[in-house]
Amino acid sequence: MALQKEKTPMPTQDPKERIKNFKEVALGYTTEEAVREANRCLQCPTAPCINGCPVEVPIPQFIKAIREGNFDQAIDIIKTKNNLPAICGRVCPQEEQCEKVCIMGKKNEPVAIGRLERFVGDYALQKSKDKNSPYNKPVTRKEARVAIVGSGPAGLTAAADLAREGYQVTIFEALHATGGVLRYGIPEFRLPKDIVDQEVAEIKKLGVDIQLNVIIGKTITIEELFAAGYSAIFIGTGAGLPKFLNIPGENLNGIYSANEFLTRVNLMKAYRFPEYKTPVKIGKRVAVIGGGNVAMDSARTALRLGAGEVSIIYRRSKNELPARKEEIEHAEEE
Repeated sequence: MALQKEKTPMPTQDPKERIKNFKEVALGYTTEEAVREANRCLQCPTAPCINGCPVEVPIPQFIKAIREGNFDQAIDIIKTKNNLPAICGRVCPQEEQCEKVCIMGKKNEPVAIGRLERFVGDYALQKSKDKNSPYNKPVTRKEARVAIVGSGPAGLTAAADLAREGYQVTIFEALHATGGVLRYGIPEFRLPKDIVDQEVAEIKKLGVDIQLNVIIGKTITIEELFAAGYSAIFIGTGAGLPKFLNIPGENLNGIYSANEFLTRVNLMKAYRFPEYKTPVKIGKRVAVIGGGNVAMDSARTALRLGAGEVSIIYRRSKNELPARKEEIEHAEEE
């Protein structure tokens, strides 16, 4: 069989249609497309992609399982290291991590590791709807209790890993919904909230207890958590505060930090005003200062909210944009 040099394309919503809605843009691989892409993996013995992954997912092994049509085994392999595959497959910057060091990528396009991870993650979520599913069953419990502060990606990951080891885990979340930046920072068209909810539900199946609307330091203190019997506390409060340029005019009406803008839209559903009473001002012409993924998210969100013209203003060249290649391409298409 001839070597396929380029990634198997992933189906997407038509740009002319998707700018009118907040539905997911990338539609995911079919079974046939996933197997085709998995066949591109060279299964190289050194497997630099594993070291390129922050949590060292056994990438060649789960791809081999996909190639053989053994998707259940692929789930088991990924979940030895990553409890949020459907999320990570969508939003992790694979091109700067595992795919960056992929041997196939030296002369051709790297294997689409992120897309394959998403395929397996989505398969796992669909499979978990079966009441007899073997995934994420509670394990034998230890007496030790651990408190997790924050239900963002760090908190959810820590909770799942500890629960798999048998610890009694409670997550304390300040907001009224779980997910942290996964929910308030990433738009629906890139990471559907339904996917976040399903991944959180899988973690709860491990026996993790989640307490919402609890502000550590006000509702309850660290000292009180220890006094309540928790042996350890993991603080995963994230980096939710925005950075400003400290220039004249940045406090004028109509100017938002990306943090506030995306939170109003994603968490508080401003795009469904007045059904949800969180208005957000959108002008006919919108300028977004910055060139990272958050800038792309903000620009594409503004377009969907009705802006007639959206420009991204960045201090360096286009080739130096820090945003993911896929996000830049999607933004330009729109």
